[in-house]
Amino acid sequence: MNGVQHPWSAMPAAELILRNARIVRPDGVVAGDVLVRDGRIADIAAAAPGHGGEDLGGDWLLPGLVELHTDHLESHYAPRPGVRWNADAALLAHDAQIAASGITTVFDALRVGTDEDVRFTAADMRTLADAVAAGRRAGRLRAEHFIHLRCEVSSADALAGFETLEGSPDVRLASLMDHTPGQRQFTSLEAHRIYYQGKTGMSDAEFDLFVERRRGNAAEWSEPNRAAIAERCRDRGIRLASHDDATVEHVAEARRDGATLCEFPTTLEAATAARASGMQILMGAPNVVRGGSHSGNVAAGTLAAAGLLDVLSSDYVPFSLIHAAFLLAEALPGGIAAAVQLVSVRPADAAGLADRGAIEIDRRADLVQVSAPTHGSVEAAGAVPVVRRVWREGRRVA
Repeated sequence: MNGVQHPWSAMPAAELILRNARIVRPDGVVAGDVLVRDGRIADIAAAAPGHGGEDLGGDWLLPGLVELHTDHLESHYAPRPGVRWNADAALLAHDAQIAASGITTVFDALRVGTDEDVRFTAADMRTLADAVAAGRRAGRLRAEHFIHLRCEVSSADALAGFETLEGSPDVRLASLMDHTPGQRQFTSLEAHRIYYQGKTGMSDAEFDLFVERRRGNAAEWSEPNRAAIAERCRDRGIRLASHDDATVEHVAEARRDGATLCEFPTTLEAATAARASGMQILMGAPNVVRGGSHSGNVAAGTLAAAGLLDVLSSDYVPFSLIHAAFLLAEALPGGIAAAVQLVSVRPADAAGLADRGAIEIDRRADLVQVSAPTHGSVEAAGAVPVVRRVWREGRRVA
């Protein structure tokens, strides 16, 4: 790097003053200024007389968003079937979009466990993990990147794929997935048939053989892989999440494995059981933006109304995270402050990152300036918030 520090490197800025903002804190909104010193929030004060600093013009000031589960990096690495892009270039494109969406901490979800439905191999995932590590070391990344391993336990090579990546210090989270037809995400086999045949062009006979093969794989591999990966996570201190829980039994299985986060529960029953067991509940921000699940499962808004939503994830659309927060602001009792918690301090806490996620003194100065079309309410009906500027540890990154 020839000693040159990029503006989005981890080296914090010395001092920054952000004035005239509507500061979204965990307990409400205050109008005023934020002083940043050496990458940390040094003071939060009511608007003071004087000049200097950056005038936000009354815009919202949010903590940097924290994203726990996005496979968006894969779409940059494989933009077309059979195409593999330069991994470093793919990462930089992904990182730029992440930062421009207000996300300052991201867990890039890399899949382990292959089958005929997956374009990626274990070698592909190793390549992407190496690119993330190299980007961190070189200071090339705007957001801070960690790795989330999405483990398809019904695949014969799930454990082998996990073993190639588990030793990376960037791996902080793993989820146990099982996409066997007829359960979890697609409890209705007929719904799965419509979705999958529409996606792949399979005939009825080909789909029936596919289902038989996948169910056979699950019968052989799901339980041993689930147990082995859960044990490895406990040994290495990797936080564990369940995925697409549909029943009380699925939640009990997840708790037995040591999962503390329930990702994308597909039914109200599963979400209720997860809450009763002490798990945090994560749902997709695209579900909020679209007004429901694209798979016909429980809506994130339904869970939010029932008090069964702790964390939002952008999943496959990075900008959906901040968009969903502003949409939910009108529906939640705590307004914008409660909605922003779902995309900042709560995912940070779920990942064990106690140094970020809230605009509080001595937390990291990961901050997002957002304007909305009207200043009289959270947002005009149907309007989309605009990310104006983003800072990570006091340095502007977008």
